[in-house]
Amino acid sequence: MGSSTAVSHRTQAQRFAAFKDALRERSLKSTSQRDDIARVFFANDQHISVEELYREVKRVNPRVGYATVYRTVRLLRECGLAAERHFHDGEARFENVEEEHHHDHLICERCGRIVEFANDAIERLQEQIAARLGFVITRHKMELYGLCAECRSGRTPHAAAKRESRVSRT
Repeated sequence: MGSSTAVSHRTQAQRFAAFKDALRERSLKSTSQRDDIARVFFANDQHISVEELYREVKRVNPRVGYATVYRTVRLLRECGLAAERHFHDGEARFENVEEEHHHDHLICERCGRIVEFANDAIERLQEQIAARLGFVITRHKMELYGLCAECRSGRTPHAAAKRESRVSRT
């Protein structure tokens, strides 16, 4: 695979503005706690659980409660700003949603590392297979499970790389 690069179509500020608009549309108050949670979420480029987000937000605002983080993540998902994913461990993880940005996932079964990738040839092949079988694809997700290079070699993955790598075009 090629080098890992982050793909971002909307800035953190644009995502935050969309969140504020969604609050107004729902007649919900914009609170400092919700704002802190949203900012930390939008700054994160990983698949993050509510528990992990809670720990990160507590560093910024120690007064934020777990229930507030949970409700805010649910709101982000309802607004289309977060996508919920379930990988091999069954725990719900959330990622920032990019408009018109589809990607697939490689997941290490040993260390939990998640590598996002996009491949136009795979996407075309899926469309061809669906058409040949009389289907029109409306949505899909692809998750490939295995062992990352570090786990196969017995090396301990670097802490930053252990959980996540961003989208790589292959």
